[in-house]
Amino acid sequence: MALRQPQDDAEAVRGELARARHALSEASQRTEESIASLPEPGQRSAGQRATARVAHDAARSARSVFIDTHAEAVYDELTDGRGRYLRLPELVAAAAAAFPGLVPTPEQMAAERARPQAGKEGREIDQGIFLRGALRSPLAGPHLLDAMLRPTPRALRLLPEFSRTGAADLGSVRIKRENGAARLTMCRDDCLNAEDNRQVEDMETAVDLALLDPDVRVGLLRGGEMSHPRYRGQRVFSAGINLKELHAGGISLVDFLLRRELGYIHKLVRGILVEDGPHWQFPTAAKPWVAAVDGFAIGGGMQLLLVFDHVLAASDAYFSLPAAQEGIVPGAANFRLTRCAGPRLSRQVILEGRRIRASDPAATVLVDEVIAPAELAEAIERSLDRLQSPAVVANRRMLNVAEEPLDEFRRYMAEFAVQQALRLYSQDVVAKVGRFAASGGT
Repeated sequence: MALRQPQDDAEAVRGELARARHALSEASQRTEESIASLPEPGQRSAGQRATARVAHDAARSARSVFIDTHAEAVYDELTDGRGRYLRLPELVAAAAAAFPGLVPTPEQMAAERARPQAGKEGREIDQGIFLRGALRSPLAGPHLLDAMLRPTPRALRLLPEFSRTGAADLGSVRIKRENGAARLTMCRDDCLNAEDNRQVEDMETAVDLALLDPDVRVGLLRGGEMSHPRYRGQRVFSAGINLKELHAGGISLVDFLLRRELGYIHKLVRGILVEDGPHWQFPTAAKPWVAAVDGFAIGGGMQLLLVFDHVLAASDAYFSLPAAQEGIVPGAANFRLTRCAGPRLSRQVILEGRRIRASDPAATVLVDEVIAPAELAEAIERSLDRLQSPAVVANRRMLNVAEEPLDEFRRYMAEFAVQQALRLYSQDVVAKVGRFAASGGT
């Protein structure tokens, strides 16, 4: 009996949805049977790794064809004809239940989370394929972006207390309202504000609170004082992604890498989608944002600066995107940095790891004001006062429409979903973060 070829699966999943769903499930089941015959991922020989790769490639080819062909029908089924807004974790969970073989099951993902990065099967790649298809769709994609612009349930629970007291300690982020400004302080003092799943959750909650509170007119993001031995008592903005967590398997595609970009960072740009309000004017509630950089903004920290309306930096600060060294894609920086810095400087920073100091002339594409450290606090207050003018919100909204068209961002994020997933499981990244963790780096 001849073995079924990948091209046969590809043809089958292009057909009518009911038959295509069944064909996808069968193709996935064959892959799972092949994988089940192998040792755990971290214990496989070179030949066994090759066998697993061939099996996964066959199923992923079928998944890619299936979702590219049926994205809108699949998304409409999962969201009741786009009548429900499902955030990323909810959407992939619904897809796992409704379309067996399209994305990993909850049990498969639980097994993945229990393993270090080097010992995972790489099932998040399958989530990336599904989400790429959804984001590529001109109907499903915008609806998914809207779902991610809605306030989180946690923020809605905390909003009454924050509105009453003007303060909330979320764990890795503190927020305080003062003189019309929501002051967000990143306070992962043990790891130089290196981001992980927990900090993305806390940051999105804090951004939501700032955007939802009617007494807030402008937001500020700054790093707090560190307890890390090298920087004890000093403020630091951000050391980027937490590579120790990545090595341990604690950095997820859906809850960190995609949620970060489509959640709180996109809300900094577009605002928050709210149920009430005059949607004929604009569907989101947006506010201006100021960032103040002490010490350094590395990786994800530098990415953040690209969406702020005004950036101040201490004169001894520096910025870098060590994407080539880490081996991953630096979020939406590839999309945004070229627009403000041009292609040459962007390639030097992203591909070659060029570090930019606040005193460097090139820093003008990232920073509005370079301030002596002792004078930074006063400069922050001046900036916050300027951005509370009533016309600022409307003008920044139009600037963002011109600078970052929504469809272009959506198409970028569609490709990012797969490319970043592939990088997470590449051998060079696994080796690099392993060496970093072994060296005791932060």
